[in-house]
Amino acid sequence: MKSNVSLAYSLFLVIGDFFALVAAFTGAYILRVTINVTNEPIHTPVHASTYLGIFLSLVPFWILLFALLGLYNSSIHEKRFSEIGRLFIGSFIGMLFVISYAYAVNRQVFPGRLVPVLGFGLAFIFLVSIRNIIRAVRIMLFEYGVGITNVLIVGNTKVAKELAKLLADSKVSGYRILGIVGDKIKISKDFPGLHIFNDFKEATTKIRTDDIHSIVQTELYVSGKQNNEVLEFAQTNHIAYRFIPGNSELFVGNIDVELFRSSIPVIAVHQTALFGWGRIVKRLFDLSLGGLLLVIASPFMLVIAAINIFASGSVFFRQTRLTRFNQKFRVFKFQSHYKKYDGTTPEEAFVTLGKPELARKYRENGDYLDNDPRITPFGRFLRKTSLDELPQLFNVIKGDLSLVGPRALIPQELNSHAKRHAILSVKSGITGLAQVSGRRDISFEERRKLDLYYVQNWSFWLDLTIIAKTIRVILGGSGAK
Repeated sequence: MKSNVSLAYSLFLVIGDFFALVAAFTGAYILRVTINVTNEPIHTPVHASTYLGIFLSLVPFWILLFALLGLYNSSIHEKRFSEIGRLFIGSFIGMLFVISYAYAVNRQVFPGRLVPVLGFGLAFIFLVSIRNIIRAVRIMLFEYGVGITNVLIVGNTKVAKELAKLLADSKVSGYRILGIVGDKIKISKDFPGLHIFNDFKEATTKIRTDDIHSIVQTELYVSGKQNNEVLEFAQTNHIAYRFIPGNSELFVGNIDVELFRSSIPVIAVHQTALFGWGRIVKRLFDLSLGGLLLVIASPFMLVIAAINIFASGSVFFRQTRLTRFNQKFRVFKFQSHYKKYDGTTPEEAFVTLGKPELARKYRENGDYLDNDPRITPFGRFLRKTSLDELPQLFNVIKGDLSLVGPRALIPQELNSHAKRHAILSVKSGITGLAQVSGRRDISFEERRKLDLYYVQNWSFWLDLTIIAKTIRVILGGSGAK
């Protein structure tokens, strides 16, 4: 609270957005009217001063719309892709607002139909560019100690150490650790000069109160008095306070705070954020986009099927996989292995090849081998381009899969995972967070952690983000190997 860093940053974003919008629509007017890029006559001339005056009066409402979209919240500052998406939506809705205003007051605002189109395009480009510049300046100022938030960590937990490591470099994180309150913490070798305090009273005695901007508590003490001491100190001195629960996995799903029997506040933690209306919207999205992709992909699938008959001896690869609620289904993919390895696990296949040692290497390398002897040359091409995944669109239409979700795994692979029931609380997907976050470059456990994060933090926007990143990964040549 006492640190105005976040507020100042948000204020600069507001100012930057204001000038970006004004510059965009001024540029649109100049391109259409002054330069006349279309070489067509202006049928409904609007004087420049009148045009600019209208927009200056409407821009504050546009800024308010951005605020409602959360574009000035501190939580959006580091979410680049989400920020860009919201800027696009905000620019489009804002344009509709201006058009609606012109219709409601029966007043000519645009001197030509091309002006709102140019304005929308320039607004989005200018908004993204200015925000990137402001962000770059903010990070640059960290190098000089400007805009740094001082934080005091309270707790003896493993999370306290992880948080300290995460925030250690203030030039990158924007945080300066004043110390850790924890008599069992011994990390001075990892963090030279970091103060370790035995108790909270010692910390507040040796650190000036005005120097503490934020307190992060990573454990609840057995004594309620100790917990109250930390919270009351933060509130009394107007210091930002955050609490990280010891069982962090419990609180990363969908959380509702409600009054039980109208008097007792309770926290309800759902296994996944995907329930109710979200499931309906996701299914409709799968049917519409999945159906469209299937129609577009059909000619390519016919060509691949014809080639694959000669390349591997069969067209499709079918295997039993797991999806929501532990349900088994038959997944369809284009065959990329030689047919004789159908229905075998990697371990069984490598034993058949007389190279059982490859099974261990395959697993240690994240279920991947360079020059895997089971895969046909054409199969390597299909995997590299992810074209082998196209038949799974049939699974999407059928309802076995979703376009986005945790990777559909065989029972043997997932049975050993402690959080398998949480992962299987939603439908498996063709693509997912794990696939766009490193694909085969991350371990099996890391991929499952990303799957778990997706399940507990689902949102429709997250699905759109993953689809966009999937396209980028495939076009960038880093598809599945």
